Amino acid sequence: MIKNVHGNTVDHLGEAIVAGRYAAGASIPPEPLLGEELGVSRTVVREAIKSLAAKGLLTTGPKVGTRVLASDHWNWFDPDVVIWQSKAGLTREFLRDLQDLRRVVEPAAVRMAAERATAVDIAELETAYEGMRRAVEEGGDYVAFDLRFHQGLLRACHNRMIVQMSKALSALLRTSFEISTSRKDGPRNSLPMHRAVVDAVAARQPAKAERAILVLIDSAREDIEAVLASRRRLPKLDMPARLLRA
Repeated sequence: MIKNVHGNTVDHLGEAIVAGRYAAGASIPPEPLLGEELGVSRTVVREAIKSLAAKGLLTTGPKVGTRVLASDHWNWFDPDVVIWQSKAGLTREFLRDLQDLRRVVEPAAVRMAAERATAVDIAELETAYEGMRRAVEEGGDYVAFDLRFHQGLLRACHNRMIVQMSKALSALLRTSFEISTSRKDGPRNSLPMHRAVVDAVAARQPAKAERAILVLIDSAREDIEAVLASRRRLPKLDMPARLLRA
């Protein structure tokens, strides 16, 4: 997606903050200097600062100026923040937090999905699974269907708050899927685990569905640890997902 001047300015400043070029507690340069540096108007800079403040990266005040907030304040459910972190480098702490979040949210959601999923929900899971299987067997975009599968699980629990969370979780989930997919035979090995989740949800077996998703999450954790240990270059989330070869 091509961004406008505002979006590019937000990206430039956001990446600089997440990468540590502006330390927590430090003041960023005043609007005129930033505008000159970036080749944009003061109005564009001002609007970009407002956007970054809304994402929790900056705080502004009449006496303190515009200061960088510590990462604890950043909105980690914001896709832009996740992408900026991937550009700066996906840290072990970030990936650990992501896996912990999945282990808390997904098993509970899948239990509810096994109790509440409609025929339409299950058909959507089957469609996503079939897309994953085709990508493994014939080549294609496995990550897109993997993401669709897990979003479908969260929607199938029919809890409005979790459904809303599924939108925010997309960038975080894609981070996990991109890394585990980069491991040799990772997608092929994960297919039976996904199949077990669908079957348990369709059979209305909450405990079995929960066990199946935990096996899948823990397998993803092992894949991520293996990729980190190999020191292989991690994927960049601002780029299209890597396509599988047949």
